[in-house]
Amino acid sequence: MADLSSSNNDERKGRLYNPYHDLHVPMQNLYNLPTAPEHLFIEEASKPHRSWGENLQYYTGCGYLSGAIIGGTKGSIEGLKAAEAGDTLKLRVNRVLNSGGSLGRRYGNTLGILGLIFAGLESGVIQLRGQDDLLNTVVAGLGTGALYKAAAGPRSAAIAGAIGGIAAAAAVAGKQAVKRYVPI
Repeated sequence: MADLSSSNNDERKGRLYNPYHDLHVPMQNLYNLPTAPEHLFIEEASKPHRSWGENLQYYTGCGYLSGAIIGGTKGSIEGLKAAEAGDTLKLRVNRVLNSGGSLGRRYGNTLGILGLIFAGLESGVIQLRGQDDLLNTVVAGLGTGALYKAAAGPRSAAIAGAIGGIAAAAAVAGKQAVKRYVPI
């Protein structure tokens, strides 16, 4: 029982911080920092999750940026490997930039579209079910894969949907593991 009351007391206090602790000065001026998230506006504190527009921008932007970085890196490496013995430095740099830019655009557009579809489906599932939980993310991942490969046929759509659902479930599990085991 004593442990419970001391933990509640610690939550009320917040986090004590002394900015002078490295100076080895006998000062006891400690600041009481809050442990709960702070919001600038009251409306932000009452929202349980991002809006559909915020999700759309976040997932599309993250997808495009990560795809452009991955594709640009892969294309640059391929451009370096494709250099021939008689090429000048200017020609080699041109080859690397062209290859990196081409693959960067292609991968960025692909992952941006996947993020766009995922954000729309996740927001739709949240609206449809009326609750925000981890199942929405998995269903959105499954639907994203299926919609992205729908034109290739039902078998390809089913396989891509399964891959999307597994990837979303792995991302959810990874996020939960990081929240639980990595101290912040």
